[in-house]
Amino acid sequence: MLRYARDWGISIAVAVLVYLAIGWFRPKPDLPDEAPDFTLMDLDGNEVTLSDYRGRPVVLNFWATWCGPCRTEIPAFSDFADEHPDVVVLGVATDGDAKSLTKAAAELGISYPVLVDSQGISSSLYKVNTIPTTVVVDKDGSVGTVHVGIMMGWQLALAVDE
Repeated sequence: MLRYARDWGISIAVAVLVYLAIGWFRPKPDLPDEAPDFTLMDLDGNEVTLSDYRGRPVVLNFWATWCGPCRTEIPAFSDFADEHPDVVVLGVATDGDAKSLTKAAAELGISYPVLVDSQGISSSLYKVNTIPTTVVVDKDGSVGTVHVGIMMGWQLALAVDE
């Protein structure tokens, strides 16, 4: 019995390492040093401009309602946003309109602002071709961490701290 537990433990550890390695080597968008500025509408119809948050770290999470990994990571992003009010977390929805996204945000328990990018304005600026993609914009407006694929809460915390 002890041998089986050991073998399962080793198998799980190897699987986690393979998962992390794939994420590490996944190609990331080639972004400029300065984060591209954009203005999008939130779900209440208010304009949100990235440069308005200069002086605070900003997490841009590009996601879609149909994306399973996106839906999986959203609770971690909501928890992070609730626990770190000094960090701006913005969900940039690449599909849907305000009405459908409001419904999805309620279903998923999103506690941070969701921006409507169904025309691909910011997705194009950030060269997003895989979702989810998360970009951390540093306080000075420079591009910090770029992560392609699902992001766990601990990874998000590390990315913001870098």
